[in-house]
Amino acid sequence: MVFDATSAAAHITNAARLRDTQVRLVDLTPAAIGPYVVPPVNLDTLLDAPNVNMVTCGGQATIPVVAAVSAVAPVRYAEIVASISSRSAGPGTRANIDEFTETTARAIEVVGGAGRGKAIIVLNPADPPLIMRDTVLCLVDACDTGAVAASVTAMVARVQQYVPGYRLKQEVQFRPVGVGDPANDLVSGLPRSERVMVSVFLEVEGAGHYLPPYAGNLDIMTSAALRVGERLATAVLA
Repeated sequence: MVFDATSAAAHITNAARLRDTQVRLVDLTPAAIGPYVVPPVNLDTLLDAPNVNMVTCGGQATIPVVAAVSAVAPVRYAEIVASISSRSAGPGTRANIDEFTETTARAIEVVGGAGRGKAIIVLNPADPPLIMRDTVLCLVDACDTGAVAASVTAMVARVQQYVPGYRLKQEVQFRPVGVGDPANDLVSGLPRSERVMVSVFLEVEGAGHYLPPYAGNLDIMTSAALRVGERLATAVLA
Protein backbone atom coordinates (compact mmCIF):
# COMPACT_ATOMS: atom_id res chain seq x y z
CA MET A 1 0.00 0.00 0.00
CA VAL A 2 1.29 3.44 -0.97
CA PHE A 3 0.22 6.74 0.57
CA ASP A 4 0.91 9.51 -1.94
CA ALA A 5 1.27 12.93 -0.30
CA THR A 6 3.15 14.69 -3.10
CA SER A 7 1.10 16.95 -5.37
CA ALA A 8 -1.71 16.63 -7.89
CA ALA A 9 0.69 16.76 -10.84
CA ALA A 10 3.14 14.26 -9.32
CA HIS A 11 0.35 11.84 -8.47
CA ILE A 12 -0.53 11.43 -12.14
CA THR A 13 2.97 10.03 -12.76
CA ASN A 14 2.96 7.93 -9.60
CA ALA A 15 -0.43 6.43 -10.36
CA ALA A 16 0.69 5.48 -13.87
CA ARG A 17 3.74 3.63 -12.48
CA LEU A 18 1.60 1.63 -10.06
CA ARG A 19 -1.41 1.00 -12.31
CA ASP A 20 -0.44 -2.55 -13.36
CA THR A 21 0.78 -3.69 -9.94
CA GLN A 22 -0.95 -5.16 -6.90
CA VAL A 23 -0.17 -2.02 -4.88
CA ARG A 24 -3.16 -0.21 -3.39
CA LEU A 25 -2.87 3.57 -3.67
CA VAL A 26 -4.24 6.07 -1.13
CA ASP A 27 -4.03 9.50 -2.75
CA LEU A 28 -3.71 12.48 -0.38
CA THR A 29 -3.44 14.95 -3.29
CA PRO A 30 -6.39 16.58 -5.09
CA ALA A 31 -5.55 14.76 -8.34
CA ALA A 32 -8.76 12.71 -8.00
CA ILE A 33 -7.80 9.93 -10.40
CA GLY A 34 -9.54 7.37 -8.23
CA PRO A 35 -12.96 7.70 -6.55
CA TYR A 36 -13.37 10.14 -3.69
CA VAL A 37 -13.36 8.57 -0.24
CA VAL A 38 -14.54 10.18 3.00
CA PRO A 39 -14.31 7.48 5.71
CA PRO A 40 -17.57 7.96 7.64
CA VAL A 41 -19.57 8.42 4.45
CA ASN A 42 -18.54 5.94 1.75
CA LEU A 43 -15.42 3.98 2.69
CA ASP A 44 -17.16 0.59 2.84
CA THR A 45 -18.24 0.93 -0.81
CA LEU A 46 -14.68 1.39 -2.11
CA LEU A 47 -12.77 -1.51 -0.57
CA ASP A 48 -11.97 -2.97 -4.01
CA ALA A 49 -10.77 0.28 -5.61
CA PRO A 50 -7.04 0.19 -6.54
CA ASN A 51 -6.70 3.97 -6.12
CA VAL A 52 -8.80 6.05 -3.73
CA ASN A 53 -8.68 9.82 -3.42
CA MET A 54 -8.80 11.56 -0.04
CA VAL A 55 -10.22 14.74 -1.64
CA THR A 56 -8.69 17.58 0.44
CA CYS A 57 -8.36 18.63 4.07
CA GLY A 58 -11.36 20.92 3.63
CA GLY A 59 -13.29 18.10 2.05
CA GLN A 60 -12.51 15.66 4.87
CA ALA A 61 -13.70 18.26 7.39
CA THR A 62 -16.88 19.40 5.65
CA ILE A 63 -18.22 16.67 3.36
CA PRO A 64 -19.31 14.48 6.31
CA VAL A 65 -21.52 17.38 7.43
CA VAL A 66 -23.00 17.88 3.95
CA ALA A 67 -23.70 14.14 3.80
CA ALA A 68 -25.33 14.26 7.24
CA VAL A 69 -27.66 17.06 6.14
CA SER A 70 -28.33 15.32 2.82
CA ALA A 71 -29.37 12.17 4.68
CA VAL A 72 -32.30 14.09 6.15
CA ALA A 73 -33.23 16.70 3.52
CA PRO A 74 -32.39 17.30 -0.17
CA VAL A 75 -29.37 19.64 -0.32
CA ARG A 76 -29.88 21.87 -3.34
CA TYR A 77 -26.67 23.84 -2.84
CA ALA A 78 -23.72 23.45 -0.47
CA GLU A 79 -20.83 25.84 0.04
CA ILE A 80 -17.83 25.30 2.30
CA VAL A 81 -15.12 27.68 3.45
CA ALA A 82 -11.96 26.13 4.88
CA SER A 83 -9.72 28.53 6.79
CA ILE A 84 -6.26 27.20 7.66
CA SER A 85 -3.12 28.71 9.11
CA SER A 86 -0.73 29.95 6.46
CA ARG A 87 2.05 28.18 8.35
CA SER A 88 0.36 24.82 7.83
CA ALA A 89 0.08 25.30 4.06
CA GLY A 90 3.21 23.96 2.40
CA PRO A 91 4.32 24.37 -1.21
CA GLY A 92 2.14 21.46 -2.33
CA THR A 93 -1.00 23.05 -0.92
CA ARG A 94 -0.14 26.43 -2.42
CA ALA A 95 0.53 24.90 -5.83
CA ASN A 96 -2.80 23.05 -5.78
CA ILE A 97 -5.25 25.82 -4.84
CA ASP A 98 -7.21 25.44 -8.09
CA GLU A 99 -7.31 21.66 -7.72
CA PHE A 100 -8.38 22.09 -4.09
CA THR A 101 -11.43 24.15 -4.98
CA GLU A 102 -12.41 22.05 -8.00
CA THR A 103 -11.92 18.65 -6.35
CA THR A 104 -13.63 19.66 -3.11
CA ALA A 105 -16.60 21.19 -4.92
CA ARG A 106 -17.07 18.07 -7.03
CA ALA A 107 -16.79 15.76 -4.00
CA ILE A 108 -19.40 17.84 -2.17
CA GLU A 109 -21.77 16.79 -4.94
CA VAL A 110 -20.61 13.20 -5.52
CA VAL A 111 -20.05 12.15 -1.89
CA GLY A 112 -21.93 14.79 0.06
CA GLY A 113 -25.05 14.52 -2.07
CA ALA A 114 -25.46 18.23 -2.85
CA GLY A 115 -27.09 19.26 -6.11
CA ARG A 116 -24.41 21.90 -6.56
CA GLY A 117 -21.20 22.43 -4.59
CA LYS A 118 -18.73 25.25 -4.08
CA ALA A 119 -15.47 25.35 -2.10
CA ILE A 120 -13.33 28.23 -0.87
CA ILE A 121 -9.99 28.03 0.94
CA VAL A 122 -8.52 30.82 3.08
CA LEU A 123 -4.86 30.88 4.12
CA ASN A 124 -4.88 32.82 7.39
CA PRO A 125 -1.59 34.66 8.08
CA ALA A 126 -2.45 35.38 11.73
CA ASP A 127 0.41 35.12 14.23
CA PRO A 128 0.16 33.23 16.52
CA PRO A 129 -1.40 30.74 14.08
CA LEU A 130 -5.09 29.88 14.38
CA ILE A 131 -6.42 26.34 14.20
CA MET A 132 -8.40 25.14 11.20
CA ARG A 133 -11.95 26.46 11.00
CA ASP A 134 -14.62 25.41 8.53
CA THR A 135 -18.01 26.81 7.61
CA VAL A 136 -20.63 24.66 5.88
CA LEU A 137 -23.71 26.23 4.31
CA CYS A 138 -26.46 23.99 2.93
CA LEU A 139 -29.56 25.27 1.18
CA VAL A 140 -32.25 22.62 1.67
CA ASP A 141 -35.94 22.19 1.10
CA ALA A 142 -38.24 22.60 4.08
CA CYS A 143 -37.04 20.12 6.68
CA ASP A 144 -37.24 18.84 10.23
CA THR A 145 -34.56 21.04 11.81
CA GLY A 146 -34.30 18.80 14.85
CA ALA A 147 -33.56 15.78 12.65
CA VAL A 148 -30.94 17.74 10.69
CA ALA A 149 -29.20 18.90 13.88
CA ALA A 150 -29.24 15.36 15.28
CA SER A 151 -27.79 13.93 12.04
CA VAL A 152 -24.97 16.50 12.02
CA THR A 153 -24.17 15.90 15.69
CA ALA A 154 -24.03 12.13 15.13
CA MET A 155 -21.71 12.58 12.14
CA VAL A 156 -19.38 14.82 14.14
CA ALA A 157 -19.12 12.06 16.74
CA ARG A 158 -18.16 9.57 14.02
CA VAL A 159 -15.37 11.81 12.72
CA GLN A 160 -14.15 12.36 16.29
CA GLN A 161 -13.38 8.64 16.50
CA TYR A 162 -10.27 9.22 14.39
CA VAL A 163 -9.87 13.02 14.73
CA PRO A 164 -10.49 13.86 18.43
CA GLY A 165 -9.94 17.58 17.82
CA TYR A 166 -12.84 17.79 15.35
CA ARG A 167 -15.79 19.59 16.91
CA LEU A 168 -18.77 21.86 16.42
CA LYS A 169 -17.99 25.47 17.23
CA GLN A 170 -21.64 26.14 18.11
CA GLU A 171 -25.07 24.61 17.62
CA VAL A 172 -26.33 24.06 14.08
CA GLN A 173 -28.01 27.25 12.80
CA PHE A 174 -31.15 27.50 10.63
CA ARG A 175 -32.44 30.47 8.63
CA PRO A 176 -35.71 30.47 6.66
CA VAL A 177 -35.24 31.37 2.99
CA GLY A 178 -38.36 32.87 1.42
CA VAL A 179 -39.39 32.62 -2.22
CA GLY A 180 -38.02 36.10 -2.92
CA ASP A 181 -34.73 35.56 -1.07
CA PRO A 182 -31.63 35.93 -3.33
CA ALA A 183 -30.29 32.70 -1.81
CA ASN A 184 -32.78 30.88 -4.05
CA ASP A 185 -30.70 31.99 -7.03
CA LEU A 186 -28.02 29.52 -5.88
CA VAL A 187 -30.30 26.69 -6.97
CA SER A 188 -30.21 26.19 -10.72
CA GLY A 189 -32.88 24.40 -12.72
CA LEU A 190 -35.48 24.41 -9.92
CA PRO A 191 -38.24 26.91 -9.17
CA ARG A 192 -37.94 29.25 -6.22
CA SER A 193 -39.62 27.95 -3.09
CA GLU A 194 -39.57 28.18 0.68
CA ARG A 195 -36.24 26.72 1.77
CA VAL A 196 -33.90 26.66 4.77
CA MET A 197 -30.25 27.66 5.02
CA VAL A 198 -28.37 25.33 7.36
CA SER A 199 -25.13 26.75 8.78
CA VAL A 200 -22.56 24.57 10.53
CA PHE A 201 -19.38 25.96 12.09
CA LEU A 202 -16.50 23.59 12.80
CA GLU A 203 -12.98 23.70 14.09
CA VAL A 204 -10.26 21.09 13.78
CA GLU A 205 -7.45 21.03 16.32
CA GLY A 206 -4.49 18.78 15.67
CA ALA A 207 -3.36 16.23 18.24
CA GLY A 208 0.09 17.81 18.46
CA HIS A 209 1.91 14.48 18.27
CA TYR A 210 4.29 15.60 15.55
CA LEU A 211 2.74 18.60 13.81
CA PRO A 212 1.68 21.64 15.88
CA PRO A 213 -1.92 21.65 17.17
CA TYR A 214 -2.91 24.49 14.84
CA ALA A 215 -2.21 22.25 11.82
CA GLY A 216 -5.57 20.52 12.07
CA ASN A 217 -5.82 20.53 8.28
CA LEU A 218 -2.82 18.20 8.06
CA ASP A 219 -3.95 16.04 10.98
CA ILE A 220 -7.39 15.39 9.52
CA MET A 221 -5.90 14.34 6.17
CA THR A 222 -3.36 11.95 7.68
CA SER A 223 -5.86 10.59 10.20
CA ALA A 224 -8.47 10.00 7.50
CA ALA A 225 -5.87 8.35 5.26
CA LEU A 226 -4.81 6.10 8.15
CA ARG A 227 -8.45 5.15 8.69
CA VAL A 228 -8.74 4.24 5.00
CA GLY A 229 -5.47 2.30 5.01
CA GLU A 230 -6.47 0.25 8.05
CA ARG A 231 -9.85 -0.60 6.55
CA LEU A 232 -8.38 -1.54 3.18
CA ALA A 233 -5.74 -3.73 4.85
CA THR A 234 -8.39 -5.48 6.94
CA ALA A 235 -10.42 -6.18 3.79
CA VAL A 236 -7.38 -7.55 1.94
CA LEU A 237 -6.31 -9.78 4.81
CA ALA A 238 -9.85 -11.10 5.18
